[in-house]
This record gives sequence, C-alpha cells and structure tokens, in this order.
Amino acid sequence: MSAPTLSHHRQAHAPVDDAFDVLDACHREMVVALDKMSALIARIETAGTDAQAQSMASELLAFFSTTVRQHHEDEERHVFPRMATDSDAETVQAVLRLQQDHDWLEEDWMELSPHLAAIAAGQSWWEIDSLRNGVSVFSALLRDHIALEESLIYPQARERLQGRQRRDMGREMAARRRATRGQANTR
Repeated sequence: MSAPTLSHHRQAHAPVDDAFDVLDACHREMVVALDKMSALIARIETAGTDAQAQSMASELLAFFSTTVRQHHEDEERHVFPRMATDSDAETVQAVLRLQQDHDWLEEDWMELSPHLAAIAAGQSWWEIDSLRNGVSVFSALLRDHIALEESLIYPQARERLQGRQRRDMGREMAARRRATRGQANTR
C-alpha cells in the first residue's frame, strides 16, 4: 500500500463556497505531510535515499514551498487582520502569536528545504541528525499553530465572516493560486 499523496493543487481547482473549508482541508493535508516527513526520515534510515525517499522529499518540498505558503498568506490577508482588532485581549495575543509563528515556520522551512531538495535530487550532502532535529522542531510548531487556529481563531473568524464575505474570500484565494500557477507555467 502506498503512502497518501499530498494534493497541493486540489484546493485551487474546486469551486469555493466557504473559504474556511479550504483552510481546514489544508490543515488536514499539513498533518499528513508532517507524518510523511517522519516517514521519510524512517525510510532514509532503513533504505537510504532510494527512489521512494527521493519522491517523498520532492512531494514535501513542493507542498510546503507552495500550498503551505499560500495558506499562510490567506490567513495573513483574510483572517488575522479581522481578529487582530478584537476587543478580547486573548484573541489579539493569539493572533500576534500566530503571525510570529508564520515567521518562525518560514525560518524553520528555510533550514529544512535545502536538505529535502538534496534528498529529492539524490545528493548526499545533507545530514540526518540535522534533518531529524529540524523536522521535530518544525512539526511541533506547526501542530501547535494549527491547534490554536482551529480552537480559537477559526471559530471566531467564522462567526464574523458570513456568507458572501467567505465566498469572496475563497474566490480571492483561488484567483491568487491560479495566477501563481500561471506564472509558474510561463517560466
């Protein structure tokens, strides 16, 4: 049985009635991807950088370099600004923390991605202990980040953004992804 693949382009093709459905689906894919990172490390430790490990690394690289970055941009554009002006201090602090998390996640990703790119290319300069530690830190932060969004910020944002606002948000998200894909296809 093969490992599930990350559908980093699926959400850009589906019609969007509720942008939070797209954000929630991306969170589920992120958890799958984090599990796949752990599986990649286990694979490398038992089988080396074989074709399957290279394929896994390539898929993870594409997913975290595109879909996850787009997801964070969606939150920064549509969710966080509305919640950062809340009268509840706990909500404002949570938004500030989540924005800082995005910066830390990007920094962590910038350290991890060259290792994954090397594995995907079949190169051997990467270091397993650095990869293992980096994945551990990245995974813990991202899982904690998702939990805070889903337990506090998303429920409140869902209450504030209704019907048309959520559809418009989803349409803007989809249009930005189409534009990004169009730019990538012209290179």
